[in-house]
Amino acid sequence: MTATVLGIADDRGLGSSLRVIVTRPQSVAAAKAAVDEVVRAMDVAASRFREDSELSRLNARPDQVTIISPLLARALAAALRGAELTDGAVDPTVGVAIRLAGYDGDFASVEPNGRHLRLVAERIPGWKAIRFSPATRSIVIPRGVELDLGATAKALAADLAAAAALKAVGGGVLVSLGGDIAVAGEAPPGGWRVQASEDSAAPISETEETIGIRSGGVATSGITVRRWVRGGVELHHIIDPATGLPADGGWRSATVVAGTCVDANVASTAAIVMGPNAPAWLDMNRLAARLVHRDGSVLCTAAWPRPEKSKLIPTIL
Repeated sequence: MTATVLGIADDRGLGSSLRVIVTRPQSVAAAKAAVDEVVRAMDVAASRFREDSELSRLNARPDQVTIISPLLARALAAALRGAELTDGAVDPTVGVAIRLAGYDGDFASVEPNGRHLRLVAERIPGWKAIRFSPATRSIVIPRGVELDLGATAKALAADLAAAAALKAVGGGVLVSLGGDIAVAGEAPPGGWRVQASEDSAAPISETEETIGIRSGGVATSGITVRRWVRGGVELHHIIDPATGLPADGGWRSATVVAGTCVDANVASTAAIVMGPNAPAWLDMNRLAARLVHRDGSVLCTAAWPRPEKSKLIPTIL
């Protein structure tokens, strides 16, 4: 059998690894250019790590009506939809809680063993406090609330980037932003093979579980990679909105396959927060998921794809 030749480009984007794969190798440069344009636009619109981003400017305007750009409105709508679907387990109003936990800059700049922290459990304001009109793109955020779209904006960027690359070059496209994976167009023979790893930077290994997908998206959320120590307290970036503290539900990581990367990311993040209630919620919503407990044991929902055995693993998760 002749091996499938793919075009691959690697880079950085939105503070994460960026990989673009196309089924037409000669078009990889054009596909990468289309992806870069989307990623740059999302960074300017929705990054909380840039003082000049539209999101940062919005957070600095509490109790005021603000008309936001179409892209930020789309990212905000995705975040609010995720909050509604998960009954608030994923909530964009966790900005203050994340900052107080020490994740107050791009992860590469988070200072370990920093100032002493006194963490106090306190429910965050909640997504229902946001007044947003998708029709007019007007929004009012209450004083004391900081929006953080980290749970959905990167995944949305992957979805939009894959669609933009497909429009530019045709064929089949896979975009991975720090393990948030979106595919579009025609999949290679056997589908896109994705390694189910807790770390998107992990090396490709034939011993790791690999699945094949033909459409939609895959996302992994976990507490082992973006983790740090502040004031002698071990912390991570997934906040439980019920407490305002890093989630402690028992799962080390959750990988979900869904119709879009956004939906996969919403579900994987919610699973970490939901803890022991996650398997039932995932099954009820017919979501394909692979959960890894802190002791290393693995639980897969009934819809999880059958693992693929192949040496052709073009991307990682």
